[in-house]
Amino acid sequence: MLAAERRDHLLGLLAREGKIVAKDVAAELGISGDSVRRDLRDLAAEGLCHRVYGGALPASPAVVDYAAREGVAPGGKQRVAATAAELVRPGGTVILDGGTTALAVAHALPRDLACTVITHSPTVAAALLDHQEAELFLLGGRVFKHSAVACGAAAVEAAQNVSADLCLLGVTGVHPEAGLTTGDAEEAAMKRALSARAADTYILASSEKIGTASQFRVLPWEKVSGLITDTDTHDMVIGQLKALGVDVLEAN
Repeated sequence: MLAAERRDHLLGLLAREGKIVAKDVAAELGISGDSVRRDLRDLAAEGLCHRVYGGALPASPAVVDYAAREGVAPGGKQRVAATAAELVRPGGTVILDGGTTALAVAHALPRDLACTVITHSPTVAAALLDHQEAELFLLGGRVFKHSAVACGAAAVEAAQNVSADLCLLGVTGVHPEAGLTTGDAEEAAMKRALSARAADTYILASSEKIGTASQFRVLPWEKVSGLITDTDTHDMVIGQLKALGVDVLEAN
């Protein structure tokens, strides 16, 4: 089999099965494990898969800079945001993560809602300036321009001094095996710090993130209360997540 044919075969496996097991592919095609690993390295270099021990998973399309992310699945993000905004109760306190989906949540919150919003995102804070009934707390630290959020030791320390009823957290990858992932280690640490300060954490994930993975794990499934997504409930990955006991909230 030619290299181009192997490439197509591997991409087809990712699309159908949601993962590649290198030893199984090697046995199926009658080639060496080294050849499969080399093919996976090439695909990963192009951003077409995320390599893991023993194989690969689909790569998240959300691991791009903030400006590019604004153009990825805007309709799905708005649906997820509308469902997430309904979880914020009058008089409640919510920790709102950064990113384009969290920004959509900020826009979806009723302008007359009396609540407290804690965020480490300057863009989310700016979007809430005209919400006169909302108390707004902005956590400071080194601004990570890729995602327009504060990260690092100062931001984590600031997060440890707040508490909330609810945390709405964005990720770049949602996968039954890889869990909840993102593309930067400091962002992952900040997300864990935010989640630890809330009674309930819900994950915001539009459909393009479902079944994909990024480099750094954020949280295990047992640490979250549920997943908010616009993905079809009959989707294979959603079925696998429900089998794991994940509470999936449909955003229609």
